[in-house]
Amino acid sequence: MDVFVVQHVHEFDDGTEDVKLIGVYSTEERANAAVGRLKDQPGFRDAPKGFSVDRYPMDKDHWLGGFETVVSEEQPPA
Repeated sequence: MDVFVVQHVHEFDDGTEDVKLIGVYSTEERANAAVGRLKDQPGFRDAPKGFSVDRYPMDKDHWLGGFETVVSEEQPPA
């Protein structure tokens, strides 16, 4: 069984991103309907190309490696 993940990514001029998980849907049609419901809402309408609908098989790892955290020198210390 596959699911369809809807996300929205808003890229800022400074290169940073704001990623929102919109939802996980049982069909591609339902995922696209979610995009249709949100695309004219404040914020989303200013970045309509930020939506993505991706198919994922259930019960499978999708991130197979580790990760590294990169800290920019421009960020204020915590």
